[in-house]
Amino acid sequence: MPVSPRIPFPQLTKTEYEVLAAFRYQLRQFLQFSEEAARSAGLTPRQHQALLAIKGFPERERVTIGELAEQLQIAHHSAVGLVDRLAAQRLIEREAGVEDRRQVYVKLSRAGTRILEKLSAAHRVEIRRFGPRLRLLLESLTQDVEVIRHRKD
Repeated sequence: MPVSPRIPFPQLTKTEYEVLAAFRYQLRQFLQFSEEAARSAGLTPRQHQALLAIKGFPERERVTIGELAEQLQIAHHSAVGLVDRLAAQRLIEREAGVEDRRQVYVKLSRAGTRILEKLSAAHRVEIRRFGPRLRLLLESLTQDVEVIRHRKD
């Protein structure tokens, strides 16, 4: 939700700013870990995100390029370029749609699956390390939001 200068927001306390800053810092630390892990596996962070988005898509093992673009919040033509690069590395495979041959689906190859499994295992360890702190901060932020809403009423 974009911030509108016309909508008045309640004043935050110094503690609320500190909690928000700590939360953003923890998120950034995790993202930094994730980016470095992807690079050490020979991927860009965006390529890692794409592999995860494909494998993690609900109830299917393959996605259209449009669905991938939506999952990554990128333009369709950017997703096409990303898919081209992943296919060149043999990390994904393209499949034509059965009902509509113009529809192109992508799925992970064996090599893509292996890389994603290694990265995901490392991420899980890191999430377990960061998780308790993030959970505490998130709970605090959520409670603060409730306090802020009640102050506004």
